[in-house]
Amino acid sequence: MDDFFDLAVIGGGVNGAGIARDAAGRGAKVLLLEAGDLAGRTSSASTKLIHGGLRYLEHYEFALVREALGERERLWKIAPHIIHPMRFVLPHVEGLRPVWMLRLGLWLYDHIGGRKLLPKTRTIALARHPAGAPLKQGFATGFEYSDCWVDDARLVVLNAMDATERGATVLTRTPMTSARRDGEHWSIETPAGNFRAAALVNAGGPAVLKVLGALKEKGDYGMRLVRGSHIVVRKLFDHPFAYFFQLPDERIFFAIPYEQDFTLIGTTDAEHKGPLDHVEASAEEIAYLCQGVNRYFATAISPSDVVWTYAGVRPLVDDGSGKPEAATRGYRLDLSEEEEGAPLLSVYGGKITTYRHLAEEAVNMLAERCTAMVGPAWTTSQPLPGGDFAVGEVEALARQMQARHAFLGDAEALRIARAYGTRASRWLGQAKQRSDLGQDFGAGLSQAEVDYLCEAEWAQTAEDVLWRRSKLGLHMSDAQRAAVADYLVKR
Repeated sequence: MDDFFDLAVIGGGVNGAGIARDAAGRGAKVLLLEAGDLAGRTSSASTKLIHGGLRYLEHYEFALVREALGERERLWKIAPHIIHPMRFVLPHVEGLRPVWMLRLGLWLYDHIGGRKLLPKTRTIALARHPAGAPLKQGFATGFEYSDCWVDDARLVVLNAMDATERGATVLTRTPMTSARRDGEHWSIETPAGNFRAAALVNAGGPAVLKVLGALKEKGDYGMRLVRGSHIVVRKLFDHPFAYFFQLPDERIFFAIPYEQDFTLIGTTDAEHKGPLDHVEASAEEIAYLCQGVNRYFATAISPSDVVWTYAGVRPLVDDGSGKPEAATRGYRLDLSEEEEGAPLLSVYGGKITTYRHLAEEAVNMLAERCTAMVGPAWTTSQPLPGGDFAVGEVEALARQMQARHAFLGDAEALRIARAYGTRASRWLGQAKQRSDLGQDFGAGLSQAEVDYLCEAEWAQTAEDVLWRRSKLGLHMSDAQRAAVADYLVKR
């Protein structure tokens, strides 16, 4: 492997993968280094939403909300397999935010972001709406509005895949052990070898300041680490709507249909003081989310009903906000001065919805100093791998798969279409019966799919396959999950 690159990116989360993709598409020779798995931490621990952030309006984050809303339909168009529209129901609660405030906020939400395809907000009577049936009595008025759902971990993987197809080198489980400026380039040491790069991007996410410390550089911004935890329970409702709920402490949480048989509930906002390598939902956070559910749903839940939890640490720019939920979700890009030598760009903050725009802005900044990035900005309309079909056509794609592979059931075909889009044919091949796909691990997971995830998507462990590249671990028994782990060890 040639050890010289135009750009080295440290961090395989959504921002790092997005920057690698954008730069590679502009002609740069790119190296992406990730210490663990792609999307191994924060970028696979989101609420799975592409959204403007309705609640940020009351913190006067109008520019951030406008930017994020503008990205919703752009991302849907370039990734119509892993992103799909979802309607949310916001019940009005007496004593909390008044009706006029909710109406004003939702009017702004509909109009400041260039919405064209997503349907607008409407006022609903919960007694006559499907979303009203699972709720306790006493909720009369609600609002139904649009946002989008995303498979967050797959979004990262697809950006990395596209980067490699445009010439980038992606090395997972390869930490940077040290890096220093050496004249007009960076010298980078890793367990896989040493590399040189004309420019360096620090996309370490929650570890951005730690990376700066390893580089012996100082950052211009303070960071605030806020843990967001989620719980998953057996489904609390049968309709396709998600919920946006208010709580008396002024926080909010979502309840979202998840993996056909489950409901995803989150998130919390808790200051995180512990290590970043193993982040878990605390007992207090789990109880808090259960209590929130029990304020609204007729069917009560307790921590014993939780079948899975996950948590991630959000790297937020420290803007002096008192409460974690009030801290800005905006981002800052810090590019070193020209007289300092080889460029270093550090990424502070950000949210999954704005990753593409952040990457474009970052590469625009780098292009002023890196002559290899000669092409114009291009990611607005170019589909991610498997997303080369029109929005709203994923169900039709699933039916086409069933026509070619008659053994696929409706839910299974839709799951595959939403994960892989047109790339599904790369591992389904010419299979006429399930046995053509090799070992059957259960829950629709085949040997052929696992092999594809390892060969094309950097998966190495059962966790990579079952909880990031897919969520099929939720549908499997302990023995089935163990069989996947055993296969990967032997493989």
